[in-house]
Amino acid sequence: MEPVHDILSPDTQKGEQAQPEVSKNVVIMGVVSFFTDVASEMVYPILPIFLTATLGAPMTIVGLMEGLAASALNMLKIVSGWLSDKYQKRKIIVVVGYSISALAKLVVAMSSGWHTAMFGKVLDRTGKGTRSSPRDALIADSTLAEHRGRAFGLHRAIDNAGAIIGPLLAIYLLFFLHIEIRSIFYIAFIPALIGVICLILFVKDIHTKPVNHTVFRFKLTDLSPSFKVFLAISIVFALGNSADAFMILKAKDMGMPIELILVLYALLNLTHSLSSYPAGIVSDKIGPKKVLLIGFLLFALAYILFGSITAPFFLWLLFPLFGFYRGLTEGVSVAYVSNLVKEEHTATAIGFYQTMIGFSILLASLIAGVMWESLGSAAPFLFGGSMAIIASLLFIILEKKINHISLFAKTPNP
Repeated sequence: MEPVHDILSPDTQKGEQAQPEVSKNVVIMGVVSFFTDVASEMVYPILPIFLTATLGAPMTIVGLMEGLAASALNMLKIVSGWLSDKYQKRKIIVVVGYSISALAKLVVAMSSGWHTAMFGKVLDRTGKGTRSSPRDALIADSTLAEHRGRAFGLHRAIDNAGAIIGPLLAIYLLFFLHIEIRSIFYIAFIPALIGVICLILFVKDIHTKPVNHTVFRFKLTDLSPSFKVFLAISIVFALGNSADAFMILKAKDMGMPIELILVLYALLNLTHSLSSYPAGIVSDKIGPKKVLLIGFLLFALAYILFGSITAPFFLWLLFPLFGFYRGLTEGVSVAYVSNLVKEEHTATAIGFYQTMIGFSILLASLIAGVMWESLGSAAPFLFGGSMAIIASLLFIILEKKINHISLFAKTPNP
């Protein structure tokens, strides 16, 4: 292996334009994500109701829609990341992704049948898959390695503030102003459009190195052993991490009315938002592995309790606890990945990581559905908690190996 300083020296890690801590680019992209999440979380909890109650779709179609949407999301993350690295153009791909998601709200709003609405949902996830990897790579480009934890944490915190407001706004529009469900999708287009405008006007590409016009090649062997070990551990964890829909169904199964389920979902997003930035700061100080390990263990605790409780009261504790787990892991894991690969492969590596995790979560949801039907509602949560414990043990056992083979001296070591 080349010496660390030959691969990427501290003075050249992100070029002259990189900011010492959290740059303007990161903050603005957080604002863009805020408006987009207001729009998305306004409609995410009510879309299944709109499909079944308004458009008459059978439940099998709802499941098919989620599967197609997840597939589009996961496949495009690695493609868009690869294109972003090949052409050293992040912003234009991010703009296209956010624009597609904004237009998807109108497609659903104007749909007269479930076929069109399902297409709108898949289109929305297509936009998310297109933008995610280049956006995260642009955040990494805009930040020095030793500050990436707080940069991603701040971005996720601002992002999830929108995820808090979205469900609460939907509650207000539906239950207080008595606006029909279809109109919510038209209204959701407005914040989505604001986000796209902010992105176009204020976010700038960061060129970390001169564009190389030779053929861009990427192979799995270009990824460091550190990255592969961390990916393997993350996949084990993700196989027990089923879709949020199962927590929502658990709450409904325990007798929670829809308006209170929306409040629970907003609480989850609140603790997610409040914990994201502090988690990033702590990650920069003590190292990401300790923060991620705590997050894995919190997930295990939350899921095991989801599978064990019988009183609805405990849901008011478990939804926020799950949000806290997400705040500890979401931004920190991406920041960690960005420090385990060479600079020219940042977006591709993030896309590959997110794609593999996305497909693992899709498989986890299929497993959870089968377990729910055959073994009862507790089974998927107990299984997920067990997988998180196994992943935590692997993390502890393999931690020194990841330390030893890490590429970058500026990656914080716990």
